Amino acid sequence: MPAGDLFTASIKEIAAGGGGAASAGGMTVFIDMTAPGDLVKARITREHGRWAKAELVEILEPSPLRIAPACPLYGICGGCSLQHLAYEAQLEAKTAILKNAFARIGGVEAPEPDIIPSPPWEYRNRMQFHCAPRFHREAPGLVSVGLKARKSAAVIPVSDCPVADRGIRGALKNGTIRPPPEKDRFTVYSRGGLFLCEGENNRGKTTLRGRGLILDAEVFFQGNAFMLEKLIGDLIQRAAPRNLPAADVYCGVGTFALFLKDLFPRIDLVEENKTALALARENVKGEGIEYFAMKDEDWAGRKKAAGGTNPVYGFIVADPPRQGLSPGIRRWLVEKGPPLFAYVSCDPASMARDGGELISAYDLEKLSFYDFYPQTAHIESLGIFRRKPRFSPRH
Repeated sequence: MPAGDLFTASIKEIAAGGGGAASAGGMTVFIDMTAPGDLVKARITREHGRWAKAELVEILEPSPLRIAPACPLYGICGGCSLQHLAYEAQLEAKTAILKNAFARIGGVEAPEPDIIPSPPWEYRNRMQFHCAPRFHREAPGLVSVGLKARKSAAVIPVSDCPVADRGIRGALKNGTIRPPPEKDRFTVYSRGGLFLCEGENNRGKTTLRGRGLILDAEVFFQGNAFMLEKLIGDLIQRAAPRNLPAADVYCGVGTFALFLKDLFPRIDLVEENKTALALARENVKGEGIEYFAMKDEDWAGRKKAAGGTNPVYGFIVADPPRQGLSPGIRRWLVEKGPPLFAYVSCDPASMARDGGELISAYDLEKLSFYDFYPQTAHIESLGIFRRKPRFSPRH
């Protein structure tokens, strides 16, 4: 089907990225803003051989899963992609995407994922904004901040956002968020009485599960504190064996290590971002703590070269960026990894790829989906990999 062709089809499921998947002309076609069960008319925009992208022209018969979006800018702003789906349907769709990724990309039969839902609105503590035109037809009045438009580089001014934390919503409505003059894009963080804005007041302390954590608006931090506390609690329960050292790889500001350090005789923190690691040094203090300012593969290479002088780890948690684990650390984990490895992922595709390699030495014991970002297609998950007895490493 060439670009420009019109067709009619039923939407079968939500695919990775948030678009609905349909069959037309012998290929799979992905159509944004559709719901499973919709009968739609659509137009092909790009053809890629066995699959194509299309734009929605008309909903001929709406799905029972479809609801009215809560935000008047939905479909214009690019921040959300699933507001037209009932929340339970969002959870079901994203869980299926996670499980299917393991089968399709990793060749792994994953256990049925546990589902940990979030409050669907006013959950987002950390947001990135852009400088925006001061007047816009979608947001009349004086507006100085905005979000990127859907499928374009334009900035849509926003004076409210229903997924944002109440502190951010209030600041948007009152016009009190001031973009730093030297930056087009900047970050704000709001939780309880804390409000950080990059370029104005960067640093502050929040509390997670009763422990203080220093943050910097310029340094990445998870954007849903409610879900982060849930994830931390599950990691605390799963972390074992506790008579051996542990490691927190891609440790960021030390969030996981802050709660794991007292469970193990030693913990190593690995992070290539030196600004984040400096915060981790402030957040995670005590005996038996070592910091490594380096890439994961360099750390793994150093461990491999050191051979028998390495500590024998009992537990490692890794929270890599979207591209997943580096090849070097994947190989090291297969050869020398701990009895238990906890993989925190923000991308099912890279996690499934990595899991497909780890499965030679590990069993995927548990898989959990944490809905950190309702109304969007983003999927955060936790995989617990237990080492197969016959693959116990010789250190």
